[in-house]
Amino acid sequence: MSDDIEKVVEALNNKIGDDSFDGTAKFVIEGKGAIVIDGDGARASDDDTDVTLTADEDTFRAIMEGDLNPTTAFMTGKLAVDGDMGTAMKLGSVLS
Repeated sequence: MSDDIEKVVEALNNKIGDDSFDGTAKFVIEGKGAIVIDGDGARASDDDTDVTLTADEDTFRAIMEGDLNPTTAFMTGKLAVDGDMGTAMKLGSVLS
């Protein structure tokens, strides 16, 4: 696992905090790796999930830092969503 992915896992777990996520989601950061979020938090993994969100590193960083709205990223083609859109929407509320 790359140091970059480890840092993202830590940042996601800090954002999630004590909140619970009902479902499974995967972030694929192009050229870096994949992170799964479920009821246990975030971890480096490429497991099958309810929804997969794919973006390049710059887009993902902008979303994580609050500089880019995930919906805007999706609508402009910077974020691809494959799977259950309802799960993707729930993920947005947990991470905001």
